Amino acid sequence: MSSLQEIETAIRGLSSGDHAKLVQDLPTLMPEWEGDLARQRILRDPRPSAALSSLVDAVDAEFGRDPNAFPEIKETDFEHDANRFH
Repeated sequence: MSSLQEIETAIRGLSSGDHAKLVQDLPTLMPEWEGDLARQRILRDPRPSAALSSLVDAVDAEFGRDPNAFPEIKETDFEHDANRFH
């Protein structure tokens, strides 16, 4: 059995409390997931969020008025530029 299989088996065997703690601790264990997990928590949160809804509605309305104000993302937009934020 590989280490990955052992880890998967151990995770599947966790109690619900330990599983929740692991999910909470994943950003510490794997920092590259922090943003993804935060977005998922926001998206799955069943509570109403008037501020977020208002922001999305405003952006949606602006896009409806002027789609060209939202240029398409290009691959080069993700290239690192040390001077970009100075």
